Amino acid sequence: MSLLESITGPRDLRGLDDDQLASLATEVRDLLVQSCSRVGGHLGPNLGVVELTMAIHRVFDSPHDRVVFDTGHQAYVHKMLTGRARDFGGLRTEGGLSGYPSQSESPHDIVENSHASTALSYADGLAKAYRIRGEDRHVVAVIGDGALTGGMAWEALNNIAVAQESRLVIVVNDNGRSYTPTIGGLATALTTLRTNPRYEQVLDLVKKRLTSVKGVGPAAYDALHAMKKGLKDALAPQGLFEDLGLKYVGPIDGHDRSAMELALAQAKRFNGPVIVHAITRKGFGYDAAERHEKDQFHQIGPFDVESGESPAKGRIWTDFFSEEIVALGAERPDIVALTAAMMHPVGLDGFQARFPDRTFDVGIAEQHAATSAAGLAMGGLHPVVAIYATFLNRAFDQVLMDVALHRCGVTFVLDRAGVTGDDGASHNGMWDMSILQVVPGLRMAAPRDGARVGELLREAVEVDDAPTVLRLPKGPPPDDIPSIGKAGGADVLVRNGAFDVLIVGVGSMAAVSVDVAARLVAQGIGVTVVDPRWVKPVDQAVVELARRHQLVVSIEDNGRVGGCGAVLLQTLNDAGVTTPFRLHGIPQQFLSHAKRDIILERIGLTPQALALGIVEDMTALADGGVLVDRVDVP
Repeated sequence: MSLLESITGPRDLRGLDDDQLASLATEVRDLLVQSCSRVGGHLGPNLGVVELTMAIHRVFDSPHDRVVFDTGHQAYVHKMLTGRARDFGGLRTEGGLSGYPSQSESPHDIVENSHASTALSYADGLAKAYRIRGEDRHVVAVIGDGALTGGMAWEALNNIAVAQESRLVIVVNDNGRSYTPTIGGLATALTTLRTNPRYEQVLDLVKKRLTSVKGVGPAAYDALHAMKKGLKDALAPQGLFEDLGLKYVGPIDGHDRSAMELALAQAKRFNGPVIVHAITRKGFGYDAAERHEKDQFHQIGPFDVESGESPAKGRIWTDFFSEEIVALGAERPDIVALTAAMMHPVGLDGFQARFPDRTFDVGIAEQHAATSAAGLAMGGLHPVVAIYATFLNRAFDQVLMDVALHRCGVTFVLDRAGVTGDDGASHNGMWDMSILQVVPGLRMAAPRDGARVGELLREAVEVDDAPTVLRLPKGPPPDDIPSIGKAGGADVLVRNGAFDVLIVGVGSMAAVSVDVAARLVAQGIGVTVVDPRWVKPVDQAVVELARRHQLVVSIEDNGRVGGCGAVLLQTLNDAGVTTPFRLHGIPQQFLSHAKRDIILERIGLTPQALALGIVEDMTALADGGVLVDRVDVP
């Protein structure tokens, strides 16, 4: 049995000597690489926190002491050390381990925390609760320097600084990166702190002098290496945190486990809020990750362990946007681009390379991105804000009150919209088409294929008196689906037989709708399929088409409540259209992680399931009956 297999919980770490702990760290890294090479995942961040996580679990007593990760994608090592190493073969697969902490998996997990910059607020509340309840417990919040660029983290620090009785240790995991190098004033300050040449020169000199003294020298250096308060006061600007009134320990080599343990033990003894600043390297210990300049394997799909190479991939939705935004940038000098610490994932890296002065990475600060975009629009530019659909939720107030209220021409491009799968409940982009329906004046487009991405993006950036939204799913788009006609601004994709069923296929569901239509035609049912292209506002031509058919079916990759189908039904009712209506979408629930195709089958959004339901509905209508409510597959 390997050392890692023998670890049933954090307390097992305390009986290991230094050599065993070093061997354990190697086993952890090997398992990280092997597991992620098969199923993908956040490899780079976890390679960088092996010793740091081991130190936390040797100093603190989880789950009595609570450990909160920000973001949770750096918690793989934590999962292994809390007894889940044997289950890592099923990481991010249906029925297997989540890619984030999960309360349903272990008492050692309290917060999933896959949206950044929230851990300090959770930790603040936990520490205050334990103090009020008189419980002898510590809270440890592990937050990356990337997550510290989020405003919510600083709101929390502002409150933590005055909660002097909170037994809260904040570990800043400073690797200089979120996805890619961390951007902003905070990043500059941290870089200055960790790279000050005088600091490093003096530290090296002290190390050489102390370790040359037999017996007491190494021990004295370890203590200095962990605390080194006086040295830092003279040579490093750690006042960034101490000006807030927070005690500060560091910077510590986050890959030096013994130094981390000394620093954490010192922080623990203080019994108040303390920041421990750990310097780590993303991808540490795996050459292929360390050499990967783009993101140190921050999040990677399956790859070859020996070479670090991933299989060749086809074009994804993001690629079509990436190419078109560069072309638009060349044509229009007023177009600028913003993102929130996701330049490569959302496809703006090409625009940044071509137009660096017109590209802004604001860090993990979606709220600021939206309002800054409003300011850019007021200044005569047309901003394109590219973020993940799931993260737009965080900036809803800014979209509503700062952009839409002022009728600013800002285009939001939402990547990873709809069911995304492997990353679980927090990353499914299933809320955007519901929450954005309530924004007055906003126009929203959902392309059905790659060709429509560029087409609709060009239409969106022509709007200069209201916000526009372009919604892109995850993964490869279907083959281009040509239209056979127009209905107002909507594309007609299928028109076959009698006017029996009108299918309104939204975005990526247009391809599914065409497949459903073929199955219905084979059953002798007449079908019209339309792709609205612009799903907000509802096209009046679609309303008139609905009036002519016997049954209207809407299909969308979004939550059913308040989404495109719900708004279409309301619009039909307002127009006096009484055609029976069937709405298909994602049930309003948090979906567990699995491949996208598996989730779509589970919730009934497959051509076979949809066609079967429509046949049943048409049979009921033909028999003079009424439609009976069906509940989506749970």
